[in-house]
Amino acid sequence: MEHLSLIQRRKTRQIHLGGLPIGGEAPVVVQSMTNTDTRNVKATVAQINALEKAGCEAVRIAVPDNDAAQAIPDIKKRIHLPLIADIHFHYQLAIEAIKNGADGIRINPGNIAADKIREIIKAAKEHETVVRIGVNAGSLQKDIVRECGGATAEALVASALRNMAIFEDEGFDLIKLSLKSSDVPTMIEAYRAIAAKTDYPLHLGVTEAGTLVDAAIKSALGIGTLLYEGIGDTIRVSVTGNPVLEIPLAYSILRSLKIRMVGPEIVSCPTCGRCQIDLAQLTKKIENALVGEKNYLKVALMGCVVNGPGEAADADIGIAGGKGSGMLFKRGEAIKKIKEKDFVPVLLAEINLMLAQKKEV
Repeated sequence: MEHLSLIQRRKTRQIHLGGLPIGGEAPVVVQSMTNTDTRNVKATVAQINALEKAGCEAVRIAVPDNDAAQAIPDIKKRIHLPLIADIHFHYQLAIEAIKNGADGIRINPGNIAADKIREIIKAAKEHETVVRIGVNAGSLQKDIVRECGGATAEALVASALRNMAIFEDEGFDLIKLSLKSSDVPTMIEAYRAIAAKTDYPLHLGVTEAGTLVDAAIKSALGIGTLLYEGIGDTIRVSVTGNPVLEIPLAYSILRSLKIRMVGPEIVSCPTCGRCQIDLAQLTKKIENALVGEKNYLKVALMGCVVNGPGEAADADIGIAGGKGSGMLFKRGEAIKKIKEKDFVPVLLAEINLMLAQKKEV
């Protein structure tokens, strides 16, 4: 179940990152980036595979030197996700990454000169490699910053337009755009403005969003606002630390807007003095057990009889807790009373049965 939202997506041209469609009628893609040393192939592959297991659909790796660029073939043959090489400063590394089989590259126009970008385009055109023009508020061209009075939304758009013109002059259109800022209002204004000026696919993100809580809030506001307006074809929720933590946040944003009903949605109450079960532990155990599941399922975990029965009845499966026990609800029907110690095994057995039925359809 993918498209339930009434949101009208912005019409974009479609490109393919490896075999993954982006833009057009394709679902919004969830992306992340490794934080391993790319030269350490084993560690990088392990993290990419962990990201894939969590639901990531495209992954970016840092390519800071030639050794990292030369590691791309070894990484590619051990993973299943489309691979994007992240390049700063050195245009030769972008060309090497393209030659070594990267499905896409991201370049920062703020630190690569226009004549060198043209060299990158020649290689990308030859290999039909997708290029993301990744504008970042922290590394804009100095003349644009001066003209716009700082790293404003206007400056981000000016940088994107300048570089789009270079690609179009070379007859190359396998382009994604991103206009990222750590300032949420700036990021929103920049994407709104560029969306009105081009039909290239847009990759959304709030850069340097911080640790888990701040990253979730800033991304929900920035990415979520734009998605609600129909803007955005790929997203990344940036979290300081383990990138695997980014994936459930990204899907939660998409599910909340009913853009992609992917993965389990867990509805759980905040708990109050009426709660007489350990709801926090129950929720954590169910969440952990369902990591990486792509099929949609609504699971309600409620701590008491006030809102519990109503919320649980609205879910595919749920528990409304009481004193050391709870009522199991399944698709609106109260099934049976179960003891608290049996919550997890009973719920998981029912959930796995439902998921198996979905996969058979």
